[in-house]
Amino acid sequence: MIKTLALAGASTLALSAAAMAADKTLTISVYSFAQDEFKELVYDPFEEICGCEIVVETGNSIERIAKIEANKDAPVIDMAVLSTHDALGAARKGLLQPIDVAKLSNHAKLYDIAKDPLGDNMGIGYTFYATSIVYRSDKVTVDSWADLLSPELAGNVAFPDITTNQGPPALYMLGKAMGETGADLTAPIEAVGEKADDIVTFYVRSSQLAQLMQQEEIWAAPVGRFAWGQFKDNGLPMAWATPAEGQTGGMNVMVMTANNGNEELALQFMDFWLSTEIQSALANALVDSPANAEVEVSDDIAANLTYGAETVSQLDLLAPATILDERESWLEQWNTKVVK
Repeated sequence: MIKTLALAGASTLALSAAAMAADKTLTISVYSFAQDEFKELVYDPFEEICGCEIVVETGNSIERIAKIEANKDAPVIDMAVLSTHDALGAARKGLLQPIDVAKLSNHAKLYDIAKDPLGDNMGIGYTFYATSIVYRSDKVTVDSWADLLSPELAGNVAFPDITTNQGPPALYMLGKAMGETGADLTAPIEAVGEKADDIVTFYVRSSQLAQLMQQEEIWAAPVGRFAWGQFKDNGLPMAWATPAEGQTGGMNVMVMTANNGNEELALQFMDFWLSTEIQSALANALVDSPANAEVEVSDDIAANLTYGAETVSQLDLLAPATILDERESWLEQWNTKVVK
């Protein structure tokens, strides 16, 4: 049903897609997450419209960026999806080219924060997520990021490692709760270091949290909204916090590799992915929170996503340049104050 609707709605793109040669191949580099769903909802429908073949390469960000860099002079990847700071890092190395947004019919439909998050049209946001605190509502109440270090949660809390995508944003919000106004994470890192013995684990994967929560070894932890489904149906009283300081999060962007020679096909694929129909299909399948502001979903679906203009406007995101420029300093501080 979803695939059929997506194809029907996306048929408006067929006229422009008809210009594509049937023997063309588009090579994309993506996260390994939910690839069966992406194949059904995005890749296969686009192949039917364009008469082309999509070659999908997956892996973690480090591996995928390394491949793009190793083939800089003769690109083997046409487009990729990355976190904002990883994409900015690739752009600074000259691995990417600006995206011609004038050729994207769906660009104007995006939330403003997704239209040009890197500057110079070097990337386009296609999904984002909130980060807050998931907690056992029968054990504690979480009203502030500072509650993570409270006596009530001592010995029952997990915190993201500094090397994860959740680590710096969680520290940033903890700093806000401490009265810090900038992105200098010195104070929150020191605070976490002082309470390190009260923290069950510094996690690197959200799946670790789900197991610890199920085993009742932890009562609370910062986590991305994309992982909420692992907790809300675990049979325990669970809640998603709305801290006084707000929620943070992250964004993933589409990027175009430099001088790949396949720009037109890559642009048409990006436009297809950003369309209301495809973004709706991905949202309803609980794959991605939509960056397209026209997407409408049911309340039940919305409860599992980072969804709606009000929610999006309240996200307090660390600037990708800040993450890129400061992460080595943050890591050094973390190793000194927390890992010891």
